Amino acid sequence: MTDDLAAEVPVQPPRPRKAPTAFRTISEVADDLNIPQHVLRFWETKFPQLKPLKRGGGRRYYRPEDIALLRRIADLLYTQGYTIKGVQRLLRDGGLPEAAVAAEAELPLPEPPESAAAALRLALEDLEDIAEELRALASG
Repeated sequence: MTDDLAAEVPVQPPRPRKAPTAFRTISEVADDLNIPQHVLRFWETKFPQLKPLKRGGGRRYYRPEDIALLRRIADLLYTQGYTIKGVQRLLRDGGLPEAAVAAEAELPLPEPPESAAAALRLALEDLEDIAEELRALASG
């Protein structure tokens, strides 16, 4: 049965690797960063620093510095929990200078403020206390 299934599903040949300095299409960037294309287009409206080249028919071509900035924006939004306004403020106030993004493909992550870490620890302790109370209620 698995042989029949394998025969029906066409196998896509792997895309040849481009040079690190090559421009990339929106579909290539979306696949590489695991971010939907519509989100990348939306970010272009929210972050004026993102300026992919647009060719005939509106096709976008992202430069390596655009991709580095997209990686950083994705990290700030999805991993570090910044809001779009927070990332906009970082970019506008120079917390994330464009020159640094262009110079480095991967930027070091900023250390969270100690007060934020302490607040997270307290919240975790509160949640653990609540979970313990719920377990006690459920068992007896």
